[in-house]
Amino acid sequence: MFIFASLTKLKQKKMKKVLTIGGSSSKASINKKLAEYTGQMIKDVELNHIDLNDYELPLFSIDIEKESGFPDDLVRLNNQVESSDGFVVSLAEHNGAYSAAFKNAFDWLSRMESKVWRNKPMLLLSTSPGARGGQSVMEIALSRFPRNGGNIIGYSTFPSFNENFVDGEIVNPVLKEKIKGLVSDFSESL
Repeated sequence: MFIFASLTKLKQKKMKKVLTIGGSSSKASINKKLAEYTGQMIKDVELNHIDLNDYELPLFSIDIEKESGFPDDLVRLNNQVESSDGFVVSLAEHNGAYSAAFKNAFDWLSRMESKVWRNKPMLLLSTSPGARGGQSVMEIALSRFPRNGGNIIGYSTFPSFNENFVDGEIVNPVLKEKIKGLVSDFSESL
């Protein structure tokens, strides 16, 4: 009887869904790699990975929205966001701001739901080949995302990606411990 009751409880427990997003359209995106690596550190969740290249979105324009409504791929992306319980987002920095691909998706998503992130837990990262690790885009996101429903549990810039992430692994022990701590805090918030 006890074994049956325990198995029934396990079946009833819904697995949390975490969405990883690399904020770049690069096929070899280091931010996508960092987001997915970090997502895989989270235990007992269902991970879904977003590749911005899988969503064909025209350059945002109110005229396009009025003429054609919301693109099908936007609806599909919005459904991914809606059905997730939390987010691991790693932002690429292009000229000190979001990549054009991320900004365009973010603009479209905000038209469907102004609280894009739905007040769900978020782990926010940025990385670059340089020593600042995307610090400028991080500052922008820390200011902007809470106004769009971003419940940022933790954040970190990740400097010098190519030196600190080798063969699919964080090799800098200080950075690795920092990411582990952020993952722990994020996991508790789910």
